[in-house]
Amino acid sequence: MIRSCLVILTISAATLAAAQSVRDRDYSLTVDVQLVQLPVSVLDKRGFSVTGLPQDFFTVYEDKVQQNISVFKQEDAPVSGGLLIDVSGSMLSKVDRLKAAARTFIQASNPDDELAIMTFADDVVVDEDFKRTKTNLNLTGNEGRYSHGTAVYDSVLEATRYVEQESSHEKKVLILVSDGEDNSSRYGLKEVLAAVSESKIIIYTIGLLSNDGYTYGVDTDAAKKGLRQLAEVTGGAFFSPRNVKQVEEICRQIAGDLRSQYTIGYRPSNDQLDGSWRKVAVKVNLPKNAPNVKVRTKSGYYAPTGKRDIAQGSAK
Repeated sequence: MIRSCLVILTISAATLAAAQSVRDRDYSLTVDVQLVQLPVSVLDKRGFSVTGLPQDFFTVYEDKVQQNISVFKQEDAPVSGGLLIDVSGSMLSKVDRLKAAARTFIQASNPDDELAIMTFADDVVVDEDFKRTKTNLNLTGNEGRYSHGTAVYDSVLEATRYVEQESSHEKKVLILVSDGEDNSSRYGLKEVLAAVSESKIIIYTIGLLSNDGYTYGVDTDAAKKGLRQLAEVTGGAFFSPRNVKQVEEICRQIAGDLRSQYTIGYRPSNDQLDGSWRKVAVKVNLPKNAPNVKVRTKSGYYAPTGKRDIAQGSAK
């Protein structure tokens, strides 16, 4: 399972007293079939963002059928970001490095971004909501929560719901760091992928899964696969650093990516409400002698049949 800790800004005693569980919030994630909006990152061979490209350089396909672009913009728009943090015992040795990474992300972000901090082991708790300014976020405590299980997939679903319902900016992101695999979620990866693919949230995942002694007994291939799919289906990115020291630079890279993305929207030529998976691809057609670029966006979405309610009620 994937435990998530981008920041491990963990819980102080005061924060614990005020913490709010998000598990009791009903929700459903939906998609407007009339308009599909894609976050699109264009990267050069070094992984740096390529900005300033005009709309006519881009082509969008859904199930290999070219679509007419109706929305196109690139702007450093403010982001509502959720930092989902694993506070189980295995993460305690990484707390200081991850707190430094959190500060790096905050410093490199748009000044108008809003952030919420959530922690989890087998349950999700909101430790800092979107009402707090970034300069007042709690980066001090480092207590863990003892638990026999880690419900990564349930926690991703709950955190996605919280960001979608409680944040104010149109652009939304969830950042996760994991050093293990899911072992106690009610919902499986397939169900969670279907739900998050329908949301507007971009998920970035960082897998601390190297063989350095703290991943004993973990199926790292399964954990990496889950983390990678959660990122790819939403247009985010999966990172697999060799060690925790590299997380700080990854956080800086994520912040830069968010500030440089294109937003491309189209109204699907296939307007059937059949619940089918629609595969999406974006291509950039550069001049003949231009350097090659890599394009990253959502891998697709499920067409609605109404509302997808797999996560109504609490997830236990």
